[in-house]
Amino acid sequence: MKIAKIAFVLCTILISTSCSSKNKIKDEAKATTETVDQDLSKYETAYFASGCFWCVEAVFESVKGVKEVVSGYAGGTEKNPTYEQVGSGNSTHAEAVVVYYNPKEVSFATLVKVFFGSQDPTTLNRQGPDRGTQYRSIAFYKNKSEKKIITDYITKLTNDKVFSNKIVTEVTAFTTFYEAEGYHQDYEKKHPNNSYIKNVSVPRLNRFKSKFPDLLKKNAH
Repeated sequence: MKIAKIAFVLCTILISTSCSSKNKIKDEAKATTETVDQDLSKYETAYFASGCFWCVEAVFESVKGVKEVVSGYAGGTEKNPTYEQVGSGNSTHAEAVVVYYNPKEVSFATLVKVFFGSQDPTTLNRQGPDRGTQYRSIAFYKNKSEKKIITDYITKLTNDKVFSNKIVTEVTAFTTFYEAEGYHQDYEKKHPNNSYIKNVSVPRLNRFKSKFPDLLKKNAH
């Protein structure tokens, strides 16, 4: 009986702190569907996936030289995917972000450093409590130069034995990015009391901030 109770408690904790938990659906019903409305045409873009996009968006938005980060879906074949499709694992896409940055302030190489330094790239189809191909780690490249920067950094991390296990991050040519529904944008900032945000997103952000204080904006929350 005690074992059964313990298993039930652990299961409850996992569900309540999952990126696709019922808490998320409840918040969605109350949230607006506003989208990013600003001119970002003068900025460079970089695309990454490393678990729940709430977490990834918050990390990159704390980095100097980054103007905006938009949550969305990439890496799959379905056109115009919805959160219901991607979040449930019923698509080939992953939760991803597009990072709009000023290359005069932050380089693509630094963003790659942020990407690998803010996750565990050795867990296949998983990041923290979130499991499934929709949470897989992907570094997207738009040209040969970006691909080389990514692969060279993976080689460095491997040679330096930064991680005890093999890096399983996909290095994938970028094709299309689909912006997520408006209620997902800036979710971590807008919903500080959400259980997933408090138990997963904020600790992940704080771990990153403690590792790379020199990369942070002065007003990073």
